[in-house]
Amino acid sequence: MAAVMSEQTVSIAGLYVHPVKSCARIGLERVLVTETGLEWDRQWMVVDEHGTFVSQREEPRLALVRPTLRASDLMLRAPGMLALHLALDAIESETAVQIWNDAVRAGDMGDLAAQWFSDFLGRRVRLARFDPEVERVSDAKWTGGTRALTAFADAFALLVVSSASLDELNRRLAARGAAAVQSDRFRPNLVLDGITAHEEDWIRRIEFDTAQGPVVLRLVKPCSRCSIPDVDPERGELDRAVSGELAAYRADPRLNGQITFGMNAIVEQGLDRWLHAGASGRATLHFD
Repeated sequence: MAAVMSEQTVSIAGLYVHPVKSCARIGLERVLVTETGLEWDRQWMVVDEHGTFVSQREEPRLALVRPTLRASDLMLRAPGMLALHLALDAIESETAVQIWNDAVRAGDMGDLAAQWFSDFLGRRVRLARFDPEVERVSDAKWTGGTRALTAFADAFALLVVSSASLDELNRRLAARGAAAVQSDRFRPNLVLDGITAHEEDWIRRIEFDTAQGPVVLRLVKPCSRCSIPDVDPERGELDRAVSGELAAYRADPRLNGQITFGMNAIVEQGLDRWLHAGASGRATLHFD
């Protein structure tokens, strides 16, 4: 059967960055598009004594670390902790970190930040800062050969989900008497309105008009899901609320039956332009 193409209007219902990988998000009214995605997204990362990244997969309490972006620093708060202030434009020393299969040069944020996170998690860790001179390249198998960059995100610059997909999941949860969940469980950068449940699976590109010119995002790979959506972000504990329900209807043949929710995306056009919450865009969908 021939592929069917269509175009429809979408809008940005939510625009988010996660400054520290696996910590809480910040909702923004506008954000600058950069080579690695959205400005300040996944620019810091907790690492263990060997420099390997630490996430909510093994430390669900990271979800309780709440960031605030200010003019010259990032302020972090967590239960039982005094606020930690991190300079936006400085590191203490150079280091090397491991994120999945990538070993990259990074900055170390110093002993105070290391002690703060170590005290909160009850284990020895340090805090790393992404080095803007490093080029961490996404898998060309999915980007069609485009040299797409990311910072400390798992694999791609951006994650896109739809309000309708979340509504469908919550409809299914309600049918078995479970509480609704919010989009922060899935850690998206963009939440879209204007499409039906999981229709983002079929979007190839989205073009947003801005005052500086178009911003074009290309959706390249379904996002396979681990245990993080099962972390209650209000309690910083696993509750297993989501994975069982997703397993019932989100086994994705494109990833050999892995459970997926949302789409990974790269920046195709529009560096140094501003995306705004509520902005409308034109989504091109490709149905096989």
